[in-house]
Amino acid sequence: MKFDVAVIGGGVIGALISRALSQTDLRVALLEKCNDVAMGTTKANSAIVHGGFDAANGTLKAKLNVRGTALMPALCKTLNVPYRNNGSLVLAFSEEEMQHVHALYERGQKNGVPKLSVLDGAAVRELEPHVSGEVVGALLSETAGIVCPYELTIAAVENAVENGVEFFRNCRVTAINKLTDGFCLQTTCGEITAGYVVNAAGVHADEIARMIGDDSITLVARKGEYYLLDKAYGYLADHTIFQCPNKMGKGVLVTPTVDGNLLIGPSALDVDDKDDVDTTSDGLSFVFEKAKRSVPELTLRGAITSFAGMRAHPTTDDFIIGFSEKSDRFLHVAGIESPGLSAAPAIAEMVYDLLCERTNPHVRADFRLERPAPVRFRNLTKAEREALVAKNKAYGRVICRCETITEGEILDAIHAPAGARDVDGVKRRTRAGMGRCQGGFCGSKVVEILARELDVPMNEITKFGGDSKILFDKTK
Repeated sequence: MKFDVAVIGGGVIGALISRALSQTDLRVALLEKCNDVAMGTTKANSAIVHGGFDAANGTLKAKLNVRGTALMPALCKTLNVPYRNNGSLVLAFSEEEMQHVHALYERGQKNGVPKLSVLDGAAVRELEPHVSGEVVGALLSETAGIVCPYELTIAAVENAVENGVEFFRNCRVTAINKLTDGFCLQTTCGEITAGYVVNAAGVHADEIARMIGDDSITLVARKGEYYLLDKAYGYLADHTIFQCPNKMGKGVLVTPTVDGNLLIGPSALDVDDKDDVDTTSDGLSFVFEKAKRSVPELTLRGAITSFAGMRAHPTTDDFIIGFSEKSDRFLHVAGIESPGLSAAPAIAEMVYDLLCERTNPHVRADFRLERPAPVRFRNLTKAEREALVAKNKAYGRVICRCETITEGEILDAIHAPAGARDVDGVKRRTRAGMGRCQGGFCGSKVVEILARELDVPMNEITKFGGDSKILFDKTK
């Protein structure tokens, strides 16, 4: 298995880098240690496309945030991924915090962020009637938006694979040996050689770096916990609502999602275990109480699930993007914490330029720019639904009642390039199981469909790969 470039990490960063490189004649491999893409930081973050006013002037964070936010709408349109330009507000609850709002405005101006303005309390409540009466003002960023990070990742990988990238799931890199013209990667999928390696391994990027003797990267695992509220509570916020940031991050936010739910969080706690994504009563209580300060009408009666995610905080407090001092064929893309999702399109662009400068590849004339739009039965008109079912009766069988997801959509998700192999993979691609009942009705049916289509016993189907089996054979 020989490649020109091996990208380690199937999160949004690795996915968009792989897609960018698929424009060329380079042979590219995307290596993901889990059973699916978007299984790390990407699947559990705030899903915010930030304006770009928060990052310190002159940093990669600032530059790539503003560029990435500008690229995001067109990228999402090309990949047929939901995106909404809803804008954001940073609330101030005192005159002291208003000084911070003005400082963010000045920083944003220097970063080149367009459409920034400072509002008084009355103007804020005119935009968002449900915010606290204690709010004295806010910073409005009109270019901010929201996107679904795992849908973006899935779409990018599907498009990359369609354009020739080879995707390896359950492919953990265990060792890296230097060669004269690249590297030999020891993986759980076998030996893979590559002329160049892109280290986009998220919270584990420092460990990957040490495999080539590079100990220059130090990452802190920072856990954030969230509540997701039912769509019935989506009316409480239209913009993404922040509080003034602190040294641990941008604070607890209240935001709509592209699917109409309401998301609140995150907390921020530095932990030793990079795989600790368990929620805690203390963390969730903190999130709820902080969020209620912004929107007092919030209630946990609307909560349908909670979750935690891990982000890679670099001790340099800036993105780490560049070739390793140990090898000019090993490219670090590390420490990609917030605003990493916002910056992702620009990060991919930057990495593409760095690698093309070294490899001088040919741009393919047959590159498929667009990813076909997946069927979303719930969004179709009655006439469109009838026409679709007439062609394929599988679209007439509703599997997930909460979200109106059909068997046809689940089949599409399984058989797509780099398609779903577990229940959560189907969930992320179709929303089956994301409604009020959280899979209580449709979960067993999804297991049956996966087993049938993958031609495996039902007790081999997992929730998210590994040992997360859903059914057990008591006879064994």
